Amino acid sequence: MRLVIKNMVTNRCKLAVIEVFKKLNLHAVLIDLGEVDVIEEISFDQKTQLKSNLLQLGFELLEDRKEAMVERIKIAIIDAVHHSEGLSKFKFSVFLSRKLNYDYTYLANIFSALEDNTIEQFIIAHKVERVKELILYGECNLTEIAWKMNYSSVAHLSNQFKKFTGLSPSSFKQLRHQKRNPLEEIGNIYCVTQTSHQYSQATINFNPARTIRN
Repeated sequence: MRLVIKNMVTNRCKLAVIEVFKKLNLHAVLIDLGEVDVIEEISFDQKTQLKSNLLQLGFELLEDRKEAMVERIKIAIIDAVHHSEGLSKFKFSVFLSRKLNYDYTYLANIFSALEDNTIEQFIIAHKVERVKELILYGECNLTEIAWKMNYSSVAHLSNQFKKFTGLSPSSFKQLRHQKRNPLEEIGNIYCVTQTSHQYSQATINFNPARTIRN
């Protein structure tokens, strides 16, 4: 039985979810970001307890088919942006269609219908967050980051970065307290941030799953 779990976006999230299943004596044969396959058929009482235990950690068991599909889209994007070596020459429309076995237009329509933004905006939000991470690491210059994250140029990266954060990459690097967002909140707390004031407000939103992000 395959279950889709919202906000399960890092390896630490996976470990936390595993413990929830173990406590309910449910045996997982496959655990991936956002998905768990269990051997047993889950009873009504077990499912009720599972939902409650997951919610306490900031997760959510998704039973609606379309909501589950949207979460699978998000997880695929997060995995590609944050957990791969890079996005050079990467086409998300092709990637998502192949990974989820659906036409990209169908996926995009479902996503837009259930979310406050589009797949494209969600991708950009995560790319910007990954750029922030790479800037803070200091191991790559902007030219290398632009190539790694599949931007056509440093100017393209800088313009998109400023549109979302209100800051240029160089200004962000010079901040005394640089702000990062939990992966489960990115794309949900803003679509396109036009000013640094909006950016600051977005970054203070709290989600319980923040405590177990990778």
